[in-house]
Amino acid sequence: MTDPKTRRFFLGAVTAAAASRVWGANDKINVGIVGIGGRGTNHLNTYSRMAGARVVGLCDVNQAAREVANATLLKNTGEKAKEFEDMRAMFADSSVEAVSIATPNHWHALSTIWAMKAGKDVYCEKPACYNIYEGQKMLQVSRETKKLVQIGSQHRSTPFKMKAFAALQQGLIGKIYMSKGLCYKRRPSIGHTADSPTPPGVNWDLFLGPAPMRPFNEKRFKYYWHWFWDTGNGDIGNQGVHEMGIARWGLGDPEWPKSAVSFGGKLGIDDDTETPNTLTAGFNYGDRELVFEVRGNLTGGEGVKQSRVVTAGPGAGRAGRGQAGAAPPAAPPSAPAPTSVGPASNPINVGVGNLFYGTEGWAAMADGGFQAYKGESSELILEERPERGAPGGDATGLHMENFLSACRSRNEKELHDPLSNAYLSASLCHLANISYRTGRKLTLEAGSKFTGDSEATKMLTRDVYRKPYAV
Repeated sequence: MTDPKTRRFFLGAVTAAAASRVWGANDKINVGIVGIGGRGTNHLNTYSRMAGARVVGLCDVNQAAREVANATLLKNTGEKAKEFEDMRAMFADSSVEAVSIATPNHWHALSTIWAMKAGKDVYCEKPACYNIYEGQKMLQVSRETKKLVQIGSQHRSTPFKMKAFAALQQGLIGKIYMSKGLCYKRRPSIGHTADSPTPPGVNWDLFLGPAPMRPFNEKRFKYYWHWFWDTGNGDIGNQGVHEMGIARWGLGDPEWPKSAVSFGGKLGIDDDTETPNTLTAGFNYGDRELVFEVRGNLTGGEGVKQSRVVTAGPGAGRAGRGQAGAAPPAAPPSAPAPTSVGPASNPINVGVGNLFYGTEGWAAMADGGFQAYKGESSELILEERPERGAPGGDATGLHMENFLSACRSRNEKELHDPLSNAYLSASLCHLANISYRTGRKLTLEAGSKFTGDSEATKMLTRDVYRKPYAV
């Protein structure tokens, strides 16, 4: 039998979709926010300070979170928004014109699909989807409804990164043969926590949604849900999906790899988490590769220029095999001039970021900047640093402005990271997790299909979707 709330939602959604309007260049777009925890509060603060947006709806399964969010909105704008416990009620409200989603990963697909069917354009936090099947369903509904979906990969709207990639794509370091993503983010143990009664004001059934029903546990609720397979994807699908998307960007945003393999584990910790805190993954694209590494324990960074070049074989100089070679030749005079070059003692040491290796040089990128080196001498040829303060230093704000601009123009091509691209970045994270969980290399054919691997194929989706939350 159809759930009454879902039936009422679809009836209301028809009315809401019919009320969809076209915005003028200066019109405010009424935004409803779903999920107002840590990242959702950032959404709230960003939209409420935008000239082109008005926050009219706040949805969260936690009553206390809704109350705090409305107090914040009142402070920012002098106005309050409607509060909703159930997102279906907000989507059916015709005053809500676009939706911004900051729920846990396992809700990204269903909330986006419901919103699109209700006639809303969607800004959804990363990763685009909780699993590969859900991403495919999101794409299907987006095409059917002609609704826009921007994924919250704000690096795609970061000015210095956009400049850096324009240079890389013009051959700054030659042809890139390896793109590497690093997620060396410290993740201490969360310990062991027993189940407990659901706190007053929390709708635990709605929080779990498509996931299996289980007793409330505070370590499966706020933020820590990332480390459990029912609701999250580990750090490769949390912080790591940002760097995965940047790694794909460096290769020109290829689609599916020929194969994927990963290995790792829960190393150095003893706690309740399920996902690995250490993971190394590789993706084969034929004549180039993407490598990704997660380390949640104490570690150093990467990407520092070598103090001297070690050479071997013919032309290596008198030093001989495996020894320091002769002094490398100077870089050609035609090497492109850097935008700004910092002191040699200030290299970018990448812990959370990316490295790119080309036939003529290499480059390092992190939120602190970008540096490209060329030739045998690793001469610094280009450096970009982030702008400070608004507007250039507010990547999330710029990314949301890009979303709102596309909503007005109805031109999906304006989006800096549309669902059609971000879904592939998320899918690499899912491939890495599937390889880790099956313990073997995955060979792909025809996109996301695996060659002769029924166990891996089952992991493209959930075993069971809890009713009425089927995707």
